[in-house]
Amino acid sequence: MTLLTALSGQPASLTHSAQGRHQQVYQQLHGETQDATELAREYLHDQLALVEATDCDLPEAPEQLLAWVEQRCAEVAQAYADYLEQRRQGGPRRYFQNKAHALYFLQCVAPTKQVDGAWLYGLLRYWQDQRFDGLLTTYLEELGDGEAAQNHVVIYRKLLSEHDADSEAGLEDDHYLQGALQLALGVCADEFLPEVIGFNLGYEQLPLHLLITAYELSELGIDPYYFTLHVTIDNASSGHACKAAQSVLNLLPLGEGRADFYRRVAAGYRLNDLGAGATSVIKQFNLQDQVVAMLERKRAFGQHMHSDYCRFEGQTVNQWLAKPGQIGAFLKALEDKGWIQHNQDPANSRFWQLIEGAGAAMFGVFSGYEKQLIHDWIAGEWVASERVPPVRPGRGSRFAREQHRPADPDTQALAESLCNLPDVQQLNALIPWLSARRHCTPAGLYATRRFIQLRARLR
Repeated sequence: MTLLTALSGQPASLTHSAQGRHQQVYQQLHGETQDATELAREYLHDQLALVEATDCDLPEAPEQLLAWVEQRCAEVAQAYADYLEQRRQGGPRRYFQNKAHALYFLQCVAPTKQVDGAWLYGLLRYWQDQRFDGLLTTYLEELGDGEAAQNHVVIYRKLLSEHDADSEAGLEDDHYLQGALQLALGVCADEFLPEVIGFNLGYEQLPLHLLITAYELSELGIDPYYFTLHVTIDNASSGHACKAAQSVLNLLPLGEGRADFYRRVAAGYRLNDLGAGATSVIKQFNLQDQVVAMLERKRAFGQHMHSDYCRFEGQTVNQWLAKPGQIGAFLKALEDKGWIQHNQDPANSRFWQLIEGAGAAMFGVFSGYEKQLIHDWIAGEWVASERVPPVRPGRGSRFAREQHRPADPDTQALAESLCNLPDVQQLNALIPWLSARRHCTPAGLYATRRFIQLRARLR
C-alpha cells in the first residue's frame, strides 16, 4: 500500500485527544442528559466568576442602550468601508491566507455555530408575556421559522458538508466554550434571566469580523450566506441588535431591584468575551503546523499499512510513521527526494498525485478539508492562472432538492401526539422539539412552524 492508505473512515473517538471540561459540558448539555440543569448551573457560576472583574463597555444607564447600539453599528460600518477601500486599492485579504485557512476557521467555530441561538431556548415558556416578544422573535428566526433553508444550524451544517469539512478532529477544548455557555444559559434561563438577556445583547451586535469574513469567503469560492444572513438580521434599526437592547428595557424591574438586574445583565454581556473568538481563531492558524498535526492524527492508523518498497533517508514509510513526532522530518525527506515541489502547481508533486486525480492511490484517504490543507501547503506562493469566481450568497436554492423527502417517523409521531390536545397543551408539548439538539431535524422544523401558528392564534 501507499502512504497513509488505510487512514480514512476511522472512528472519531480514536482521533480526538482526551476531552476537556468545555467539550464535556457541551456534549452533555447538547445531548440533553438528565443532570443537565445542575451541570449548567455549576458551569455558569464558574464562567461568571471569570468575568466578574473584567471591563465592560455598556453604558452606565440602560436608557442609553439604543443610542449605544446605533453608535456601535455606525462605527462598524465606517470600519468596513475603510476595509473595502483598502481592498479596492489592492490591499491583501485581512483574514484568510488561502482557502484552507478559511475552512480551518469554519471548523473551529462550528461548535458555536451549531447551537446558534441556544441561549434563548429557555425563554420559550414565556410565550404569553409580551415583554419577551423581541427575544422570542430572535430565537425563532435563528430557527428559520421552521424552514430548513433559513434555519441557521441547517445552513451551517450544509456549508461544512459542501466542503467535506465537518470533522471535529483537531478541535481544542476552548473551541467548545462559547457553545457550552449558550447551551447552559438556555437550560437555566429562569435562574439566570438577566445574564441571558445580557449575553443576547452582546451576541447580537453586528461585529466587523462578520462583514469581512463574508467578503473573503466569497473571494475564496465559499458560500458566505450563513454570514450575510446574520449581517441583515443583526441590524441596529429593526433587527436582532435593536430587539436585544429593547428587551433589556422591557424586562428591567421598575422597583428596587433595577440596579442589581442591570449589573447582572452586564455580567451576561461580558460572557461573550470568553473562549476563542473569531479573530483569535483566525490568528491561530499556521499552515505548516496544521498539515503536520493532521498527518500526525492519521499516523497511528497507517504505520503498519505500507510495503517496504519506498525508502526516504534510509527509512520505510512504516518506520517514519511508527513513532509520534516524526511527521515534520518525514515531510522534509519527501521534499528532499522531490516528491513535494513547493511554490508550484501541486499537480507537479508526486505526493499530490497520490492524493488527487484519476486513479490516485490514496483516493478517499483525506477529507476535502485535509486535501485543501495539503494543496495550499504545497502551492505556497504559486497562484493558479484561473481566478476562483466569487460566490454570491445563496438564498436557499440549494435546499430545493430536499422538498420531496420520505415521511419522517418522528414528525409523524409528534403530529399524532398533538391531535387531541388543546392549543395551549400542544404549544407546551412542542417546546422540547425547539431545543438546540432537535430544532434542525424534520420534526423540529415542523414543531417550530406549529409553535409559531399556535402562538399567533393564542395571542
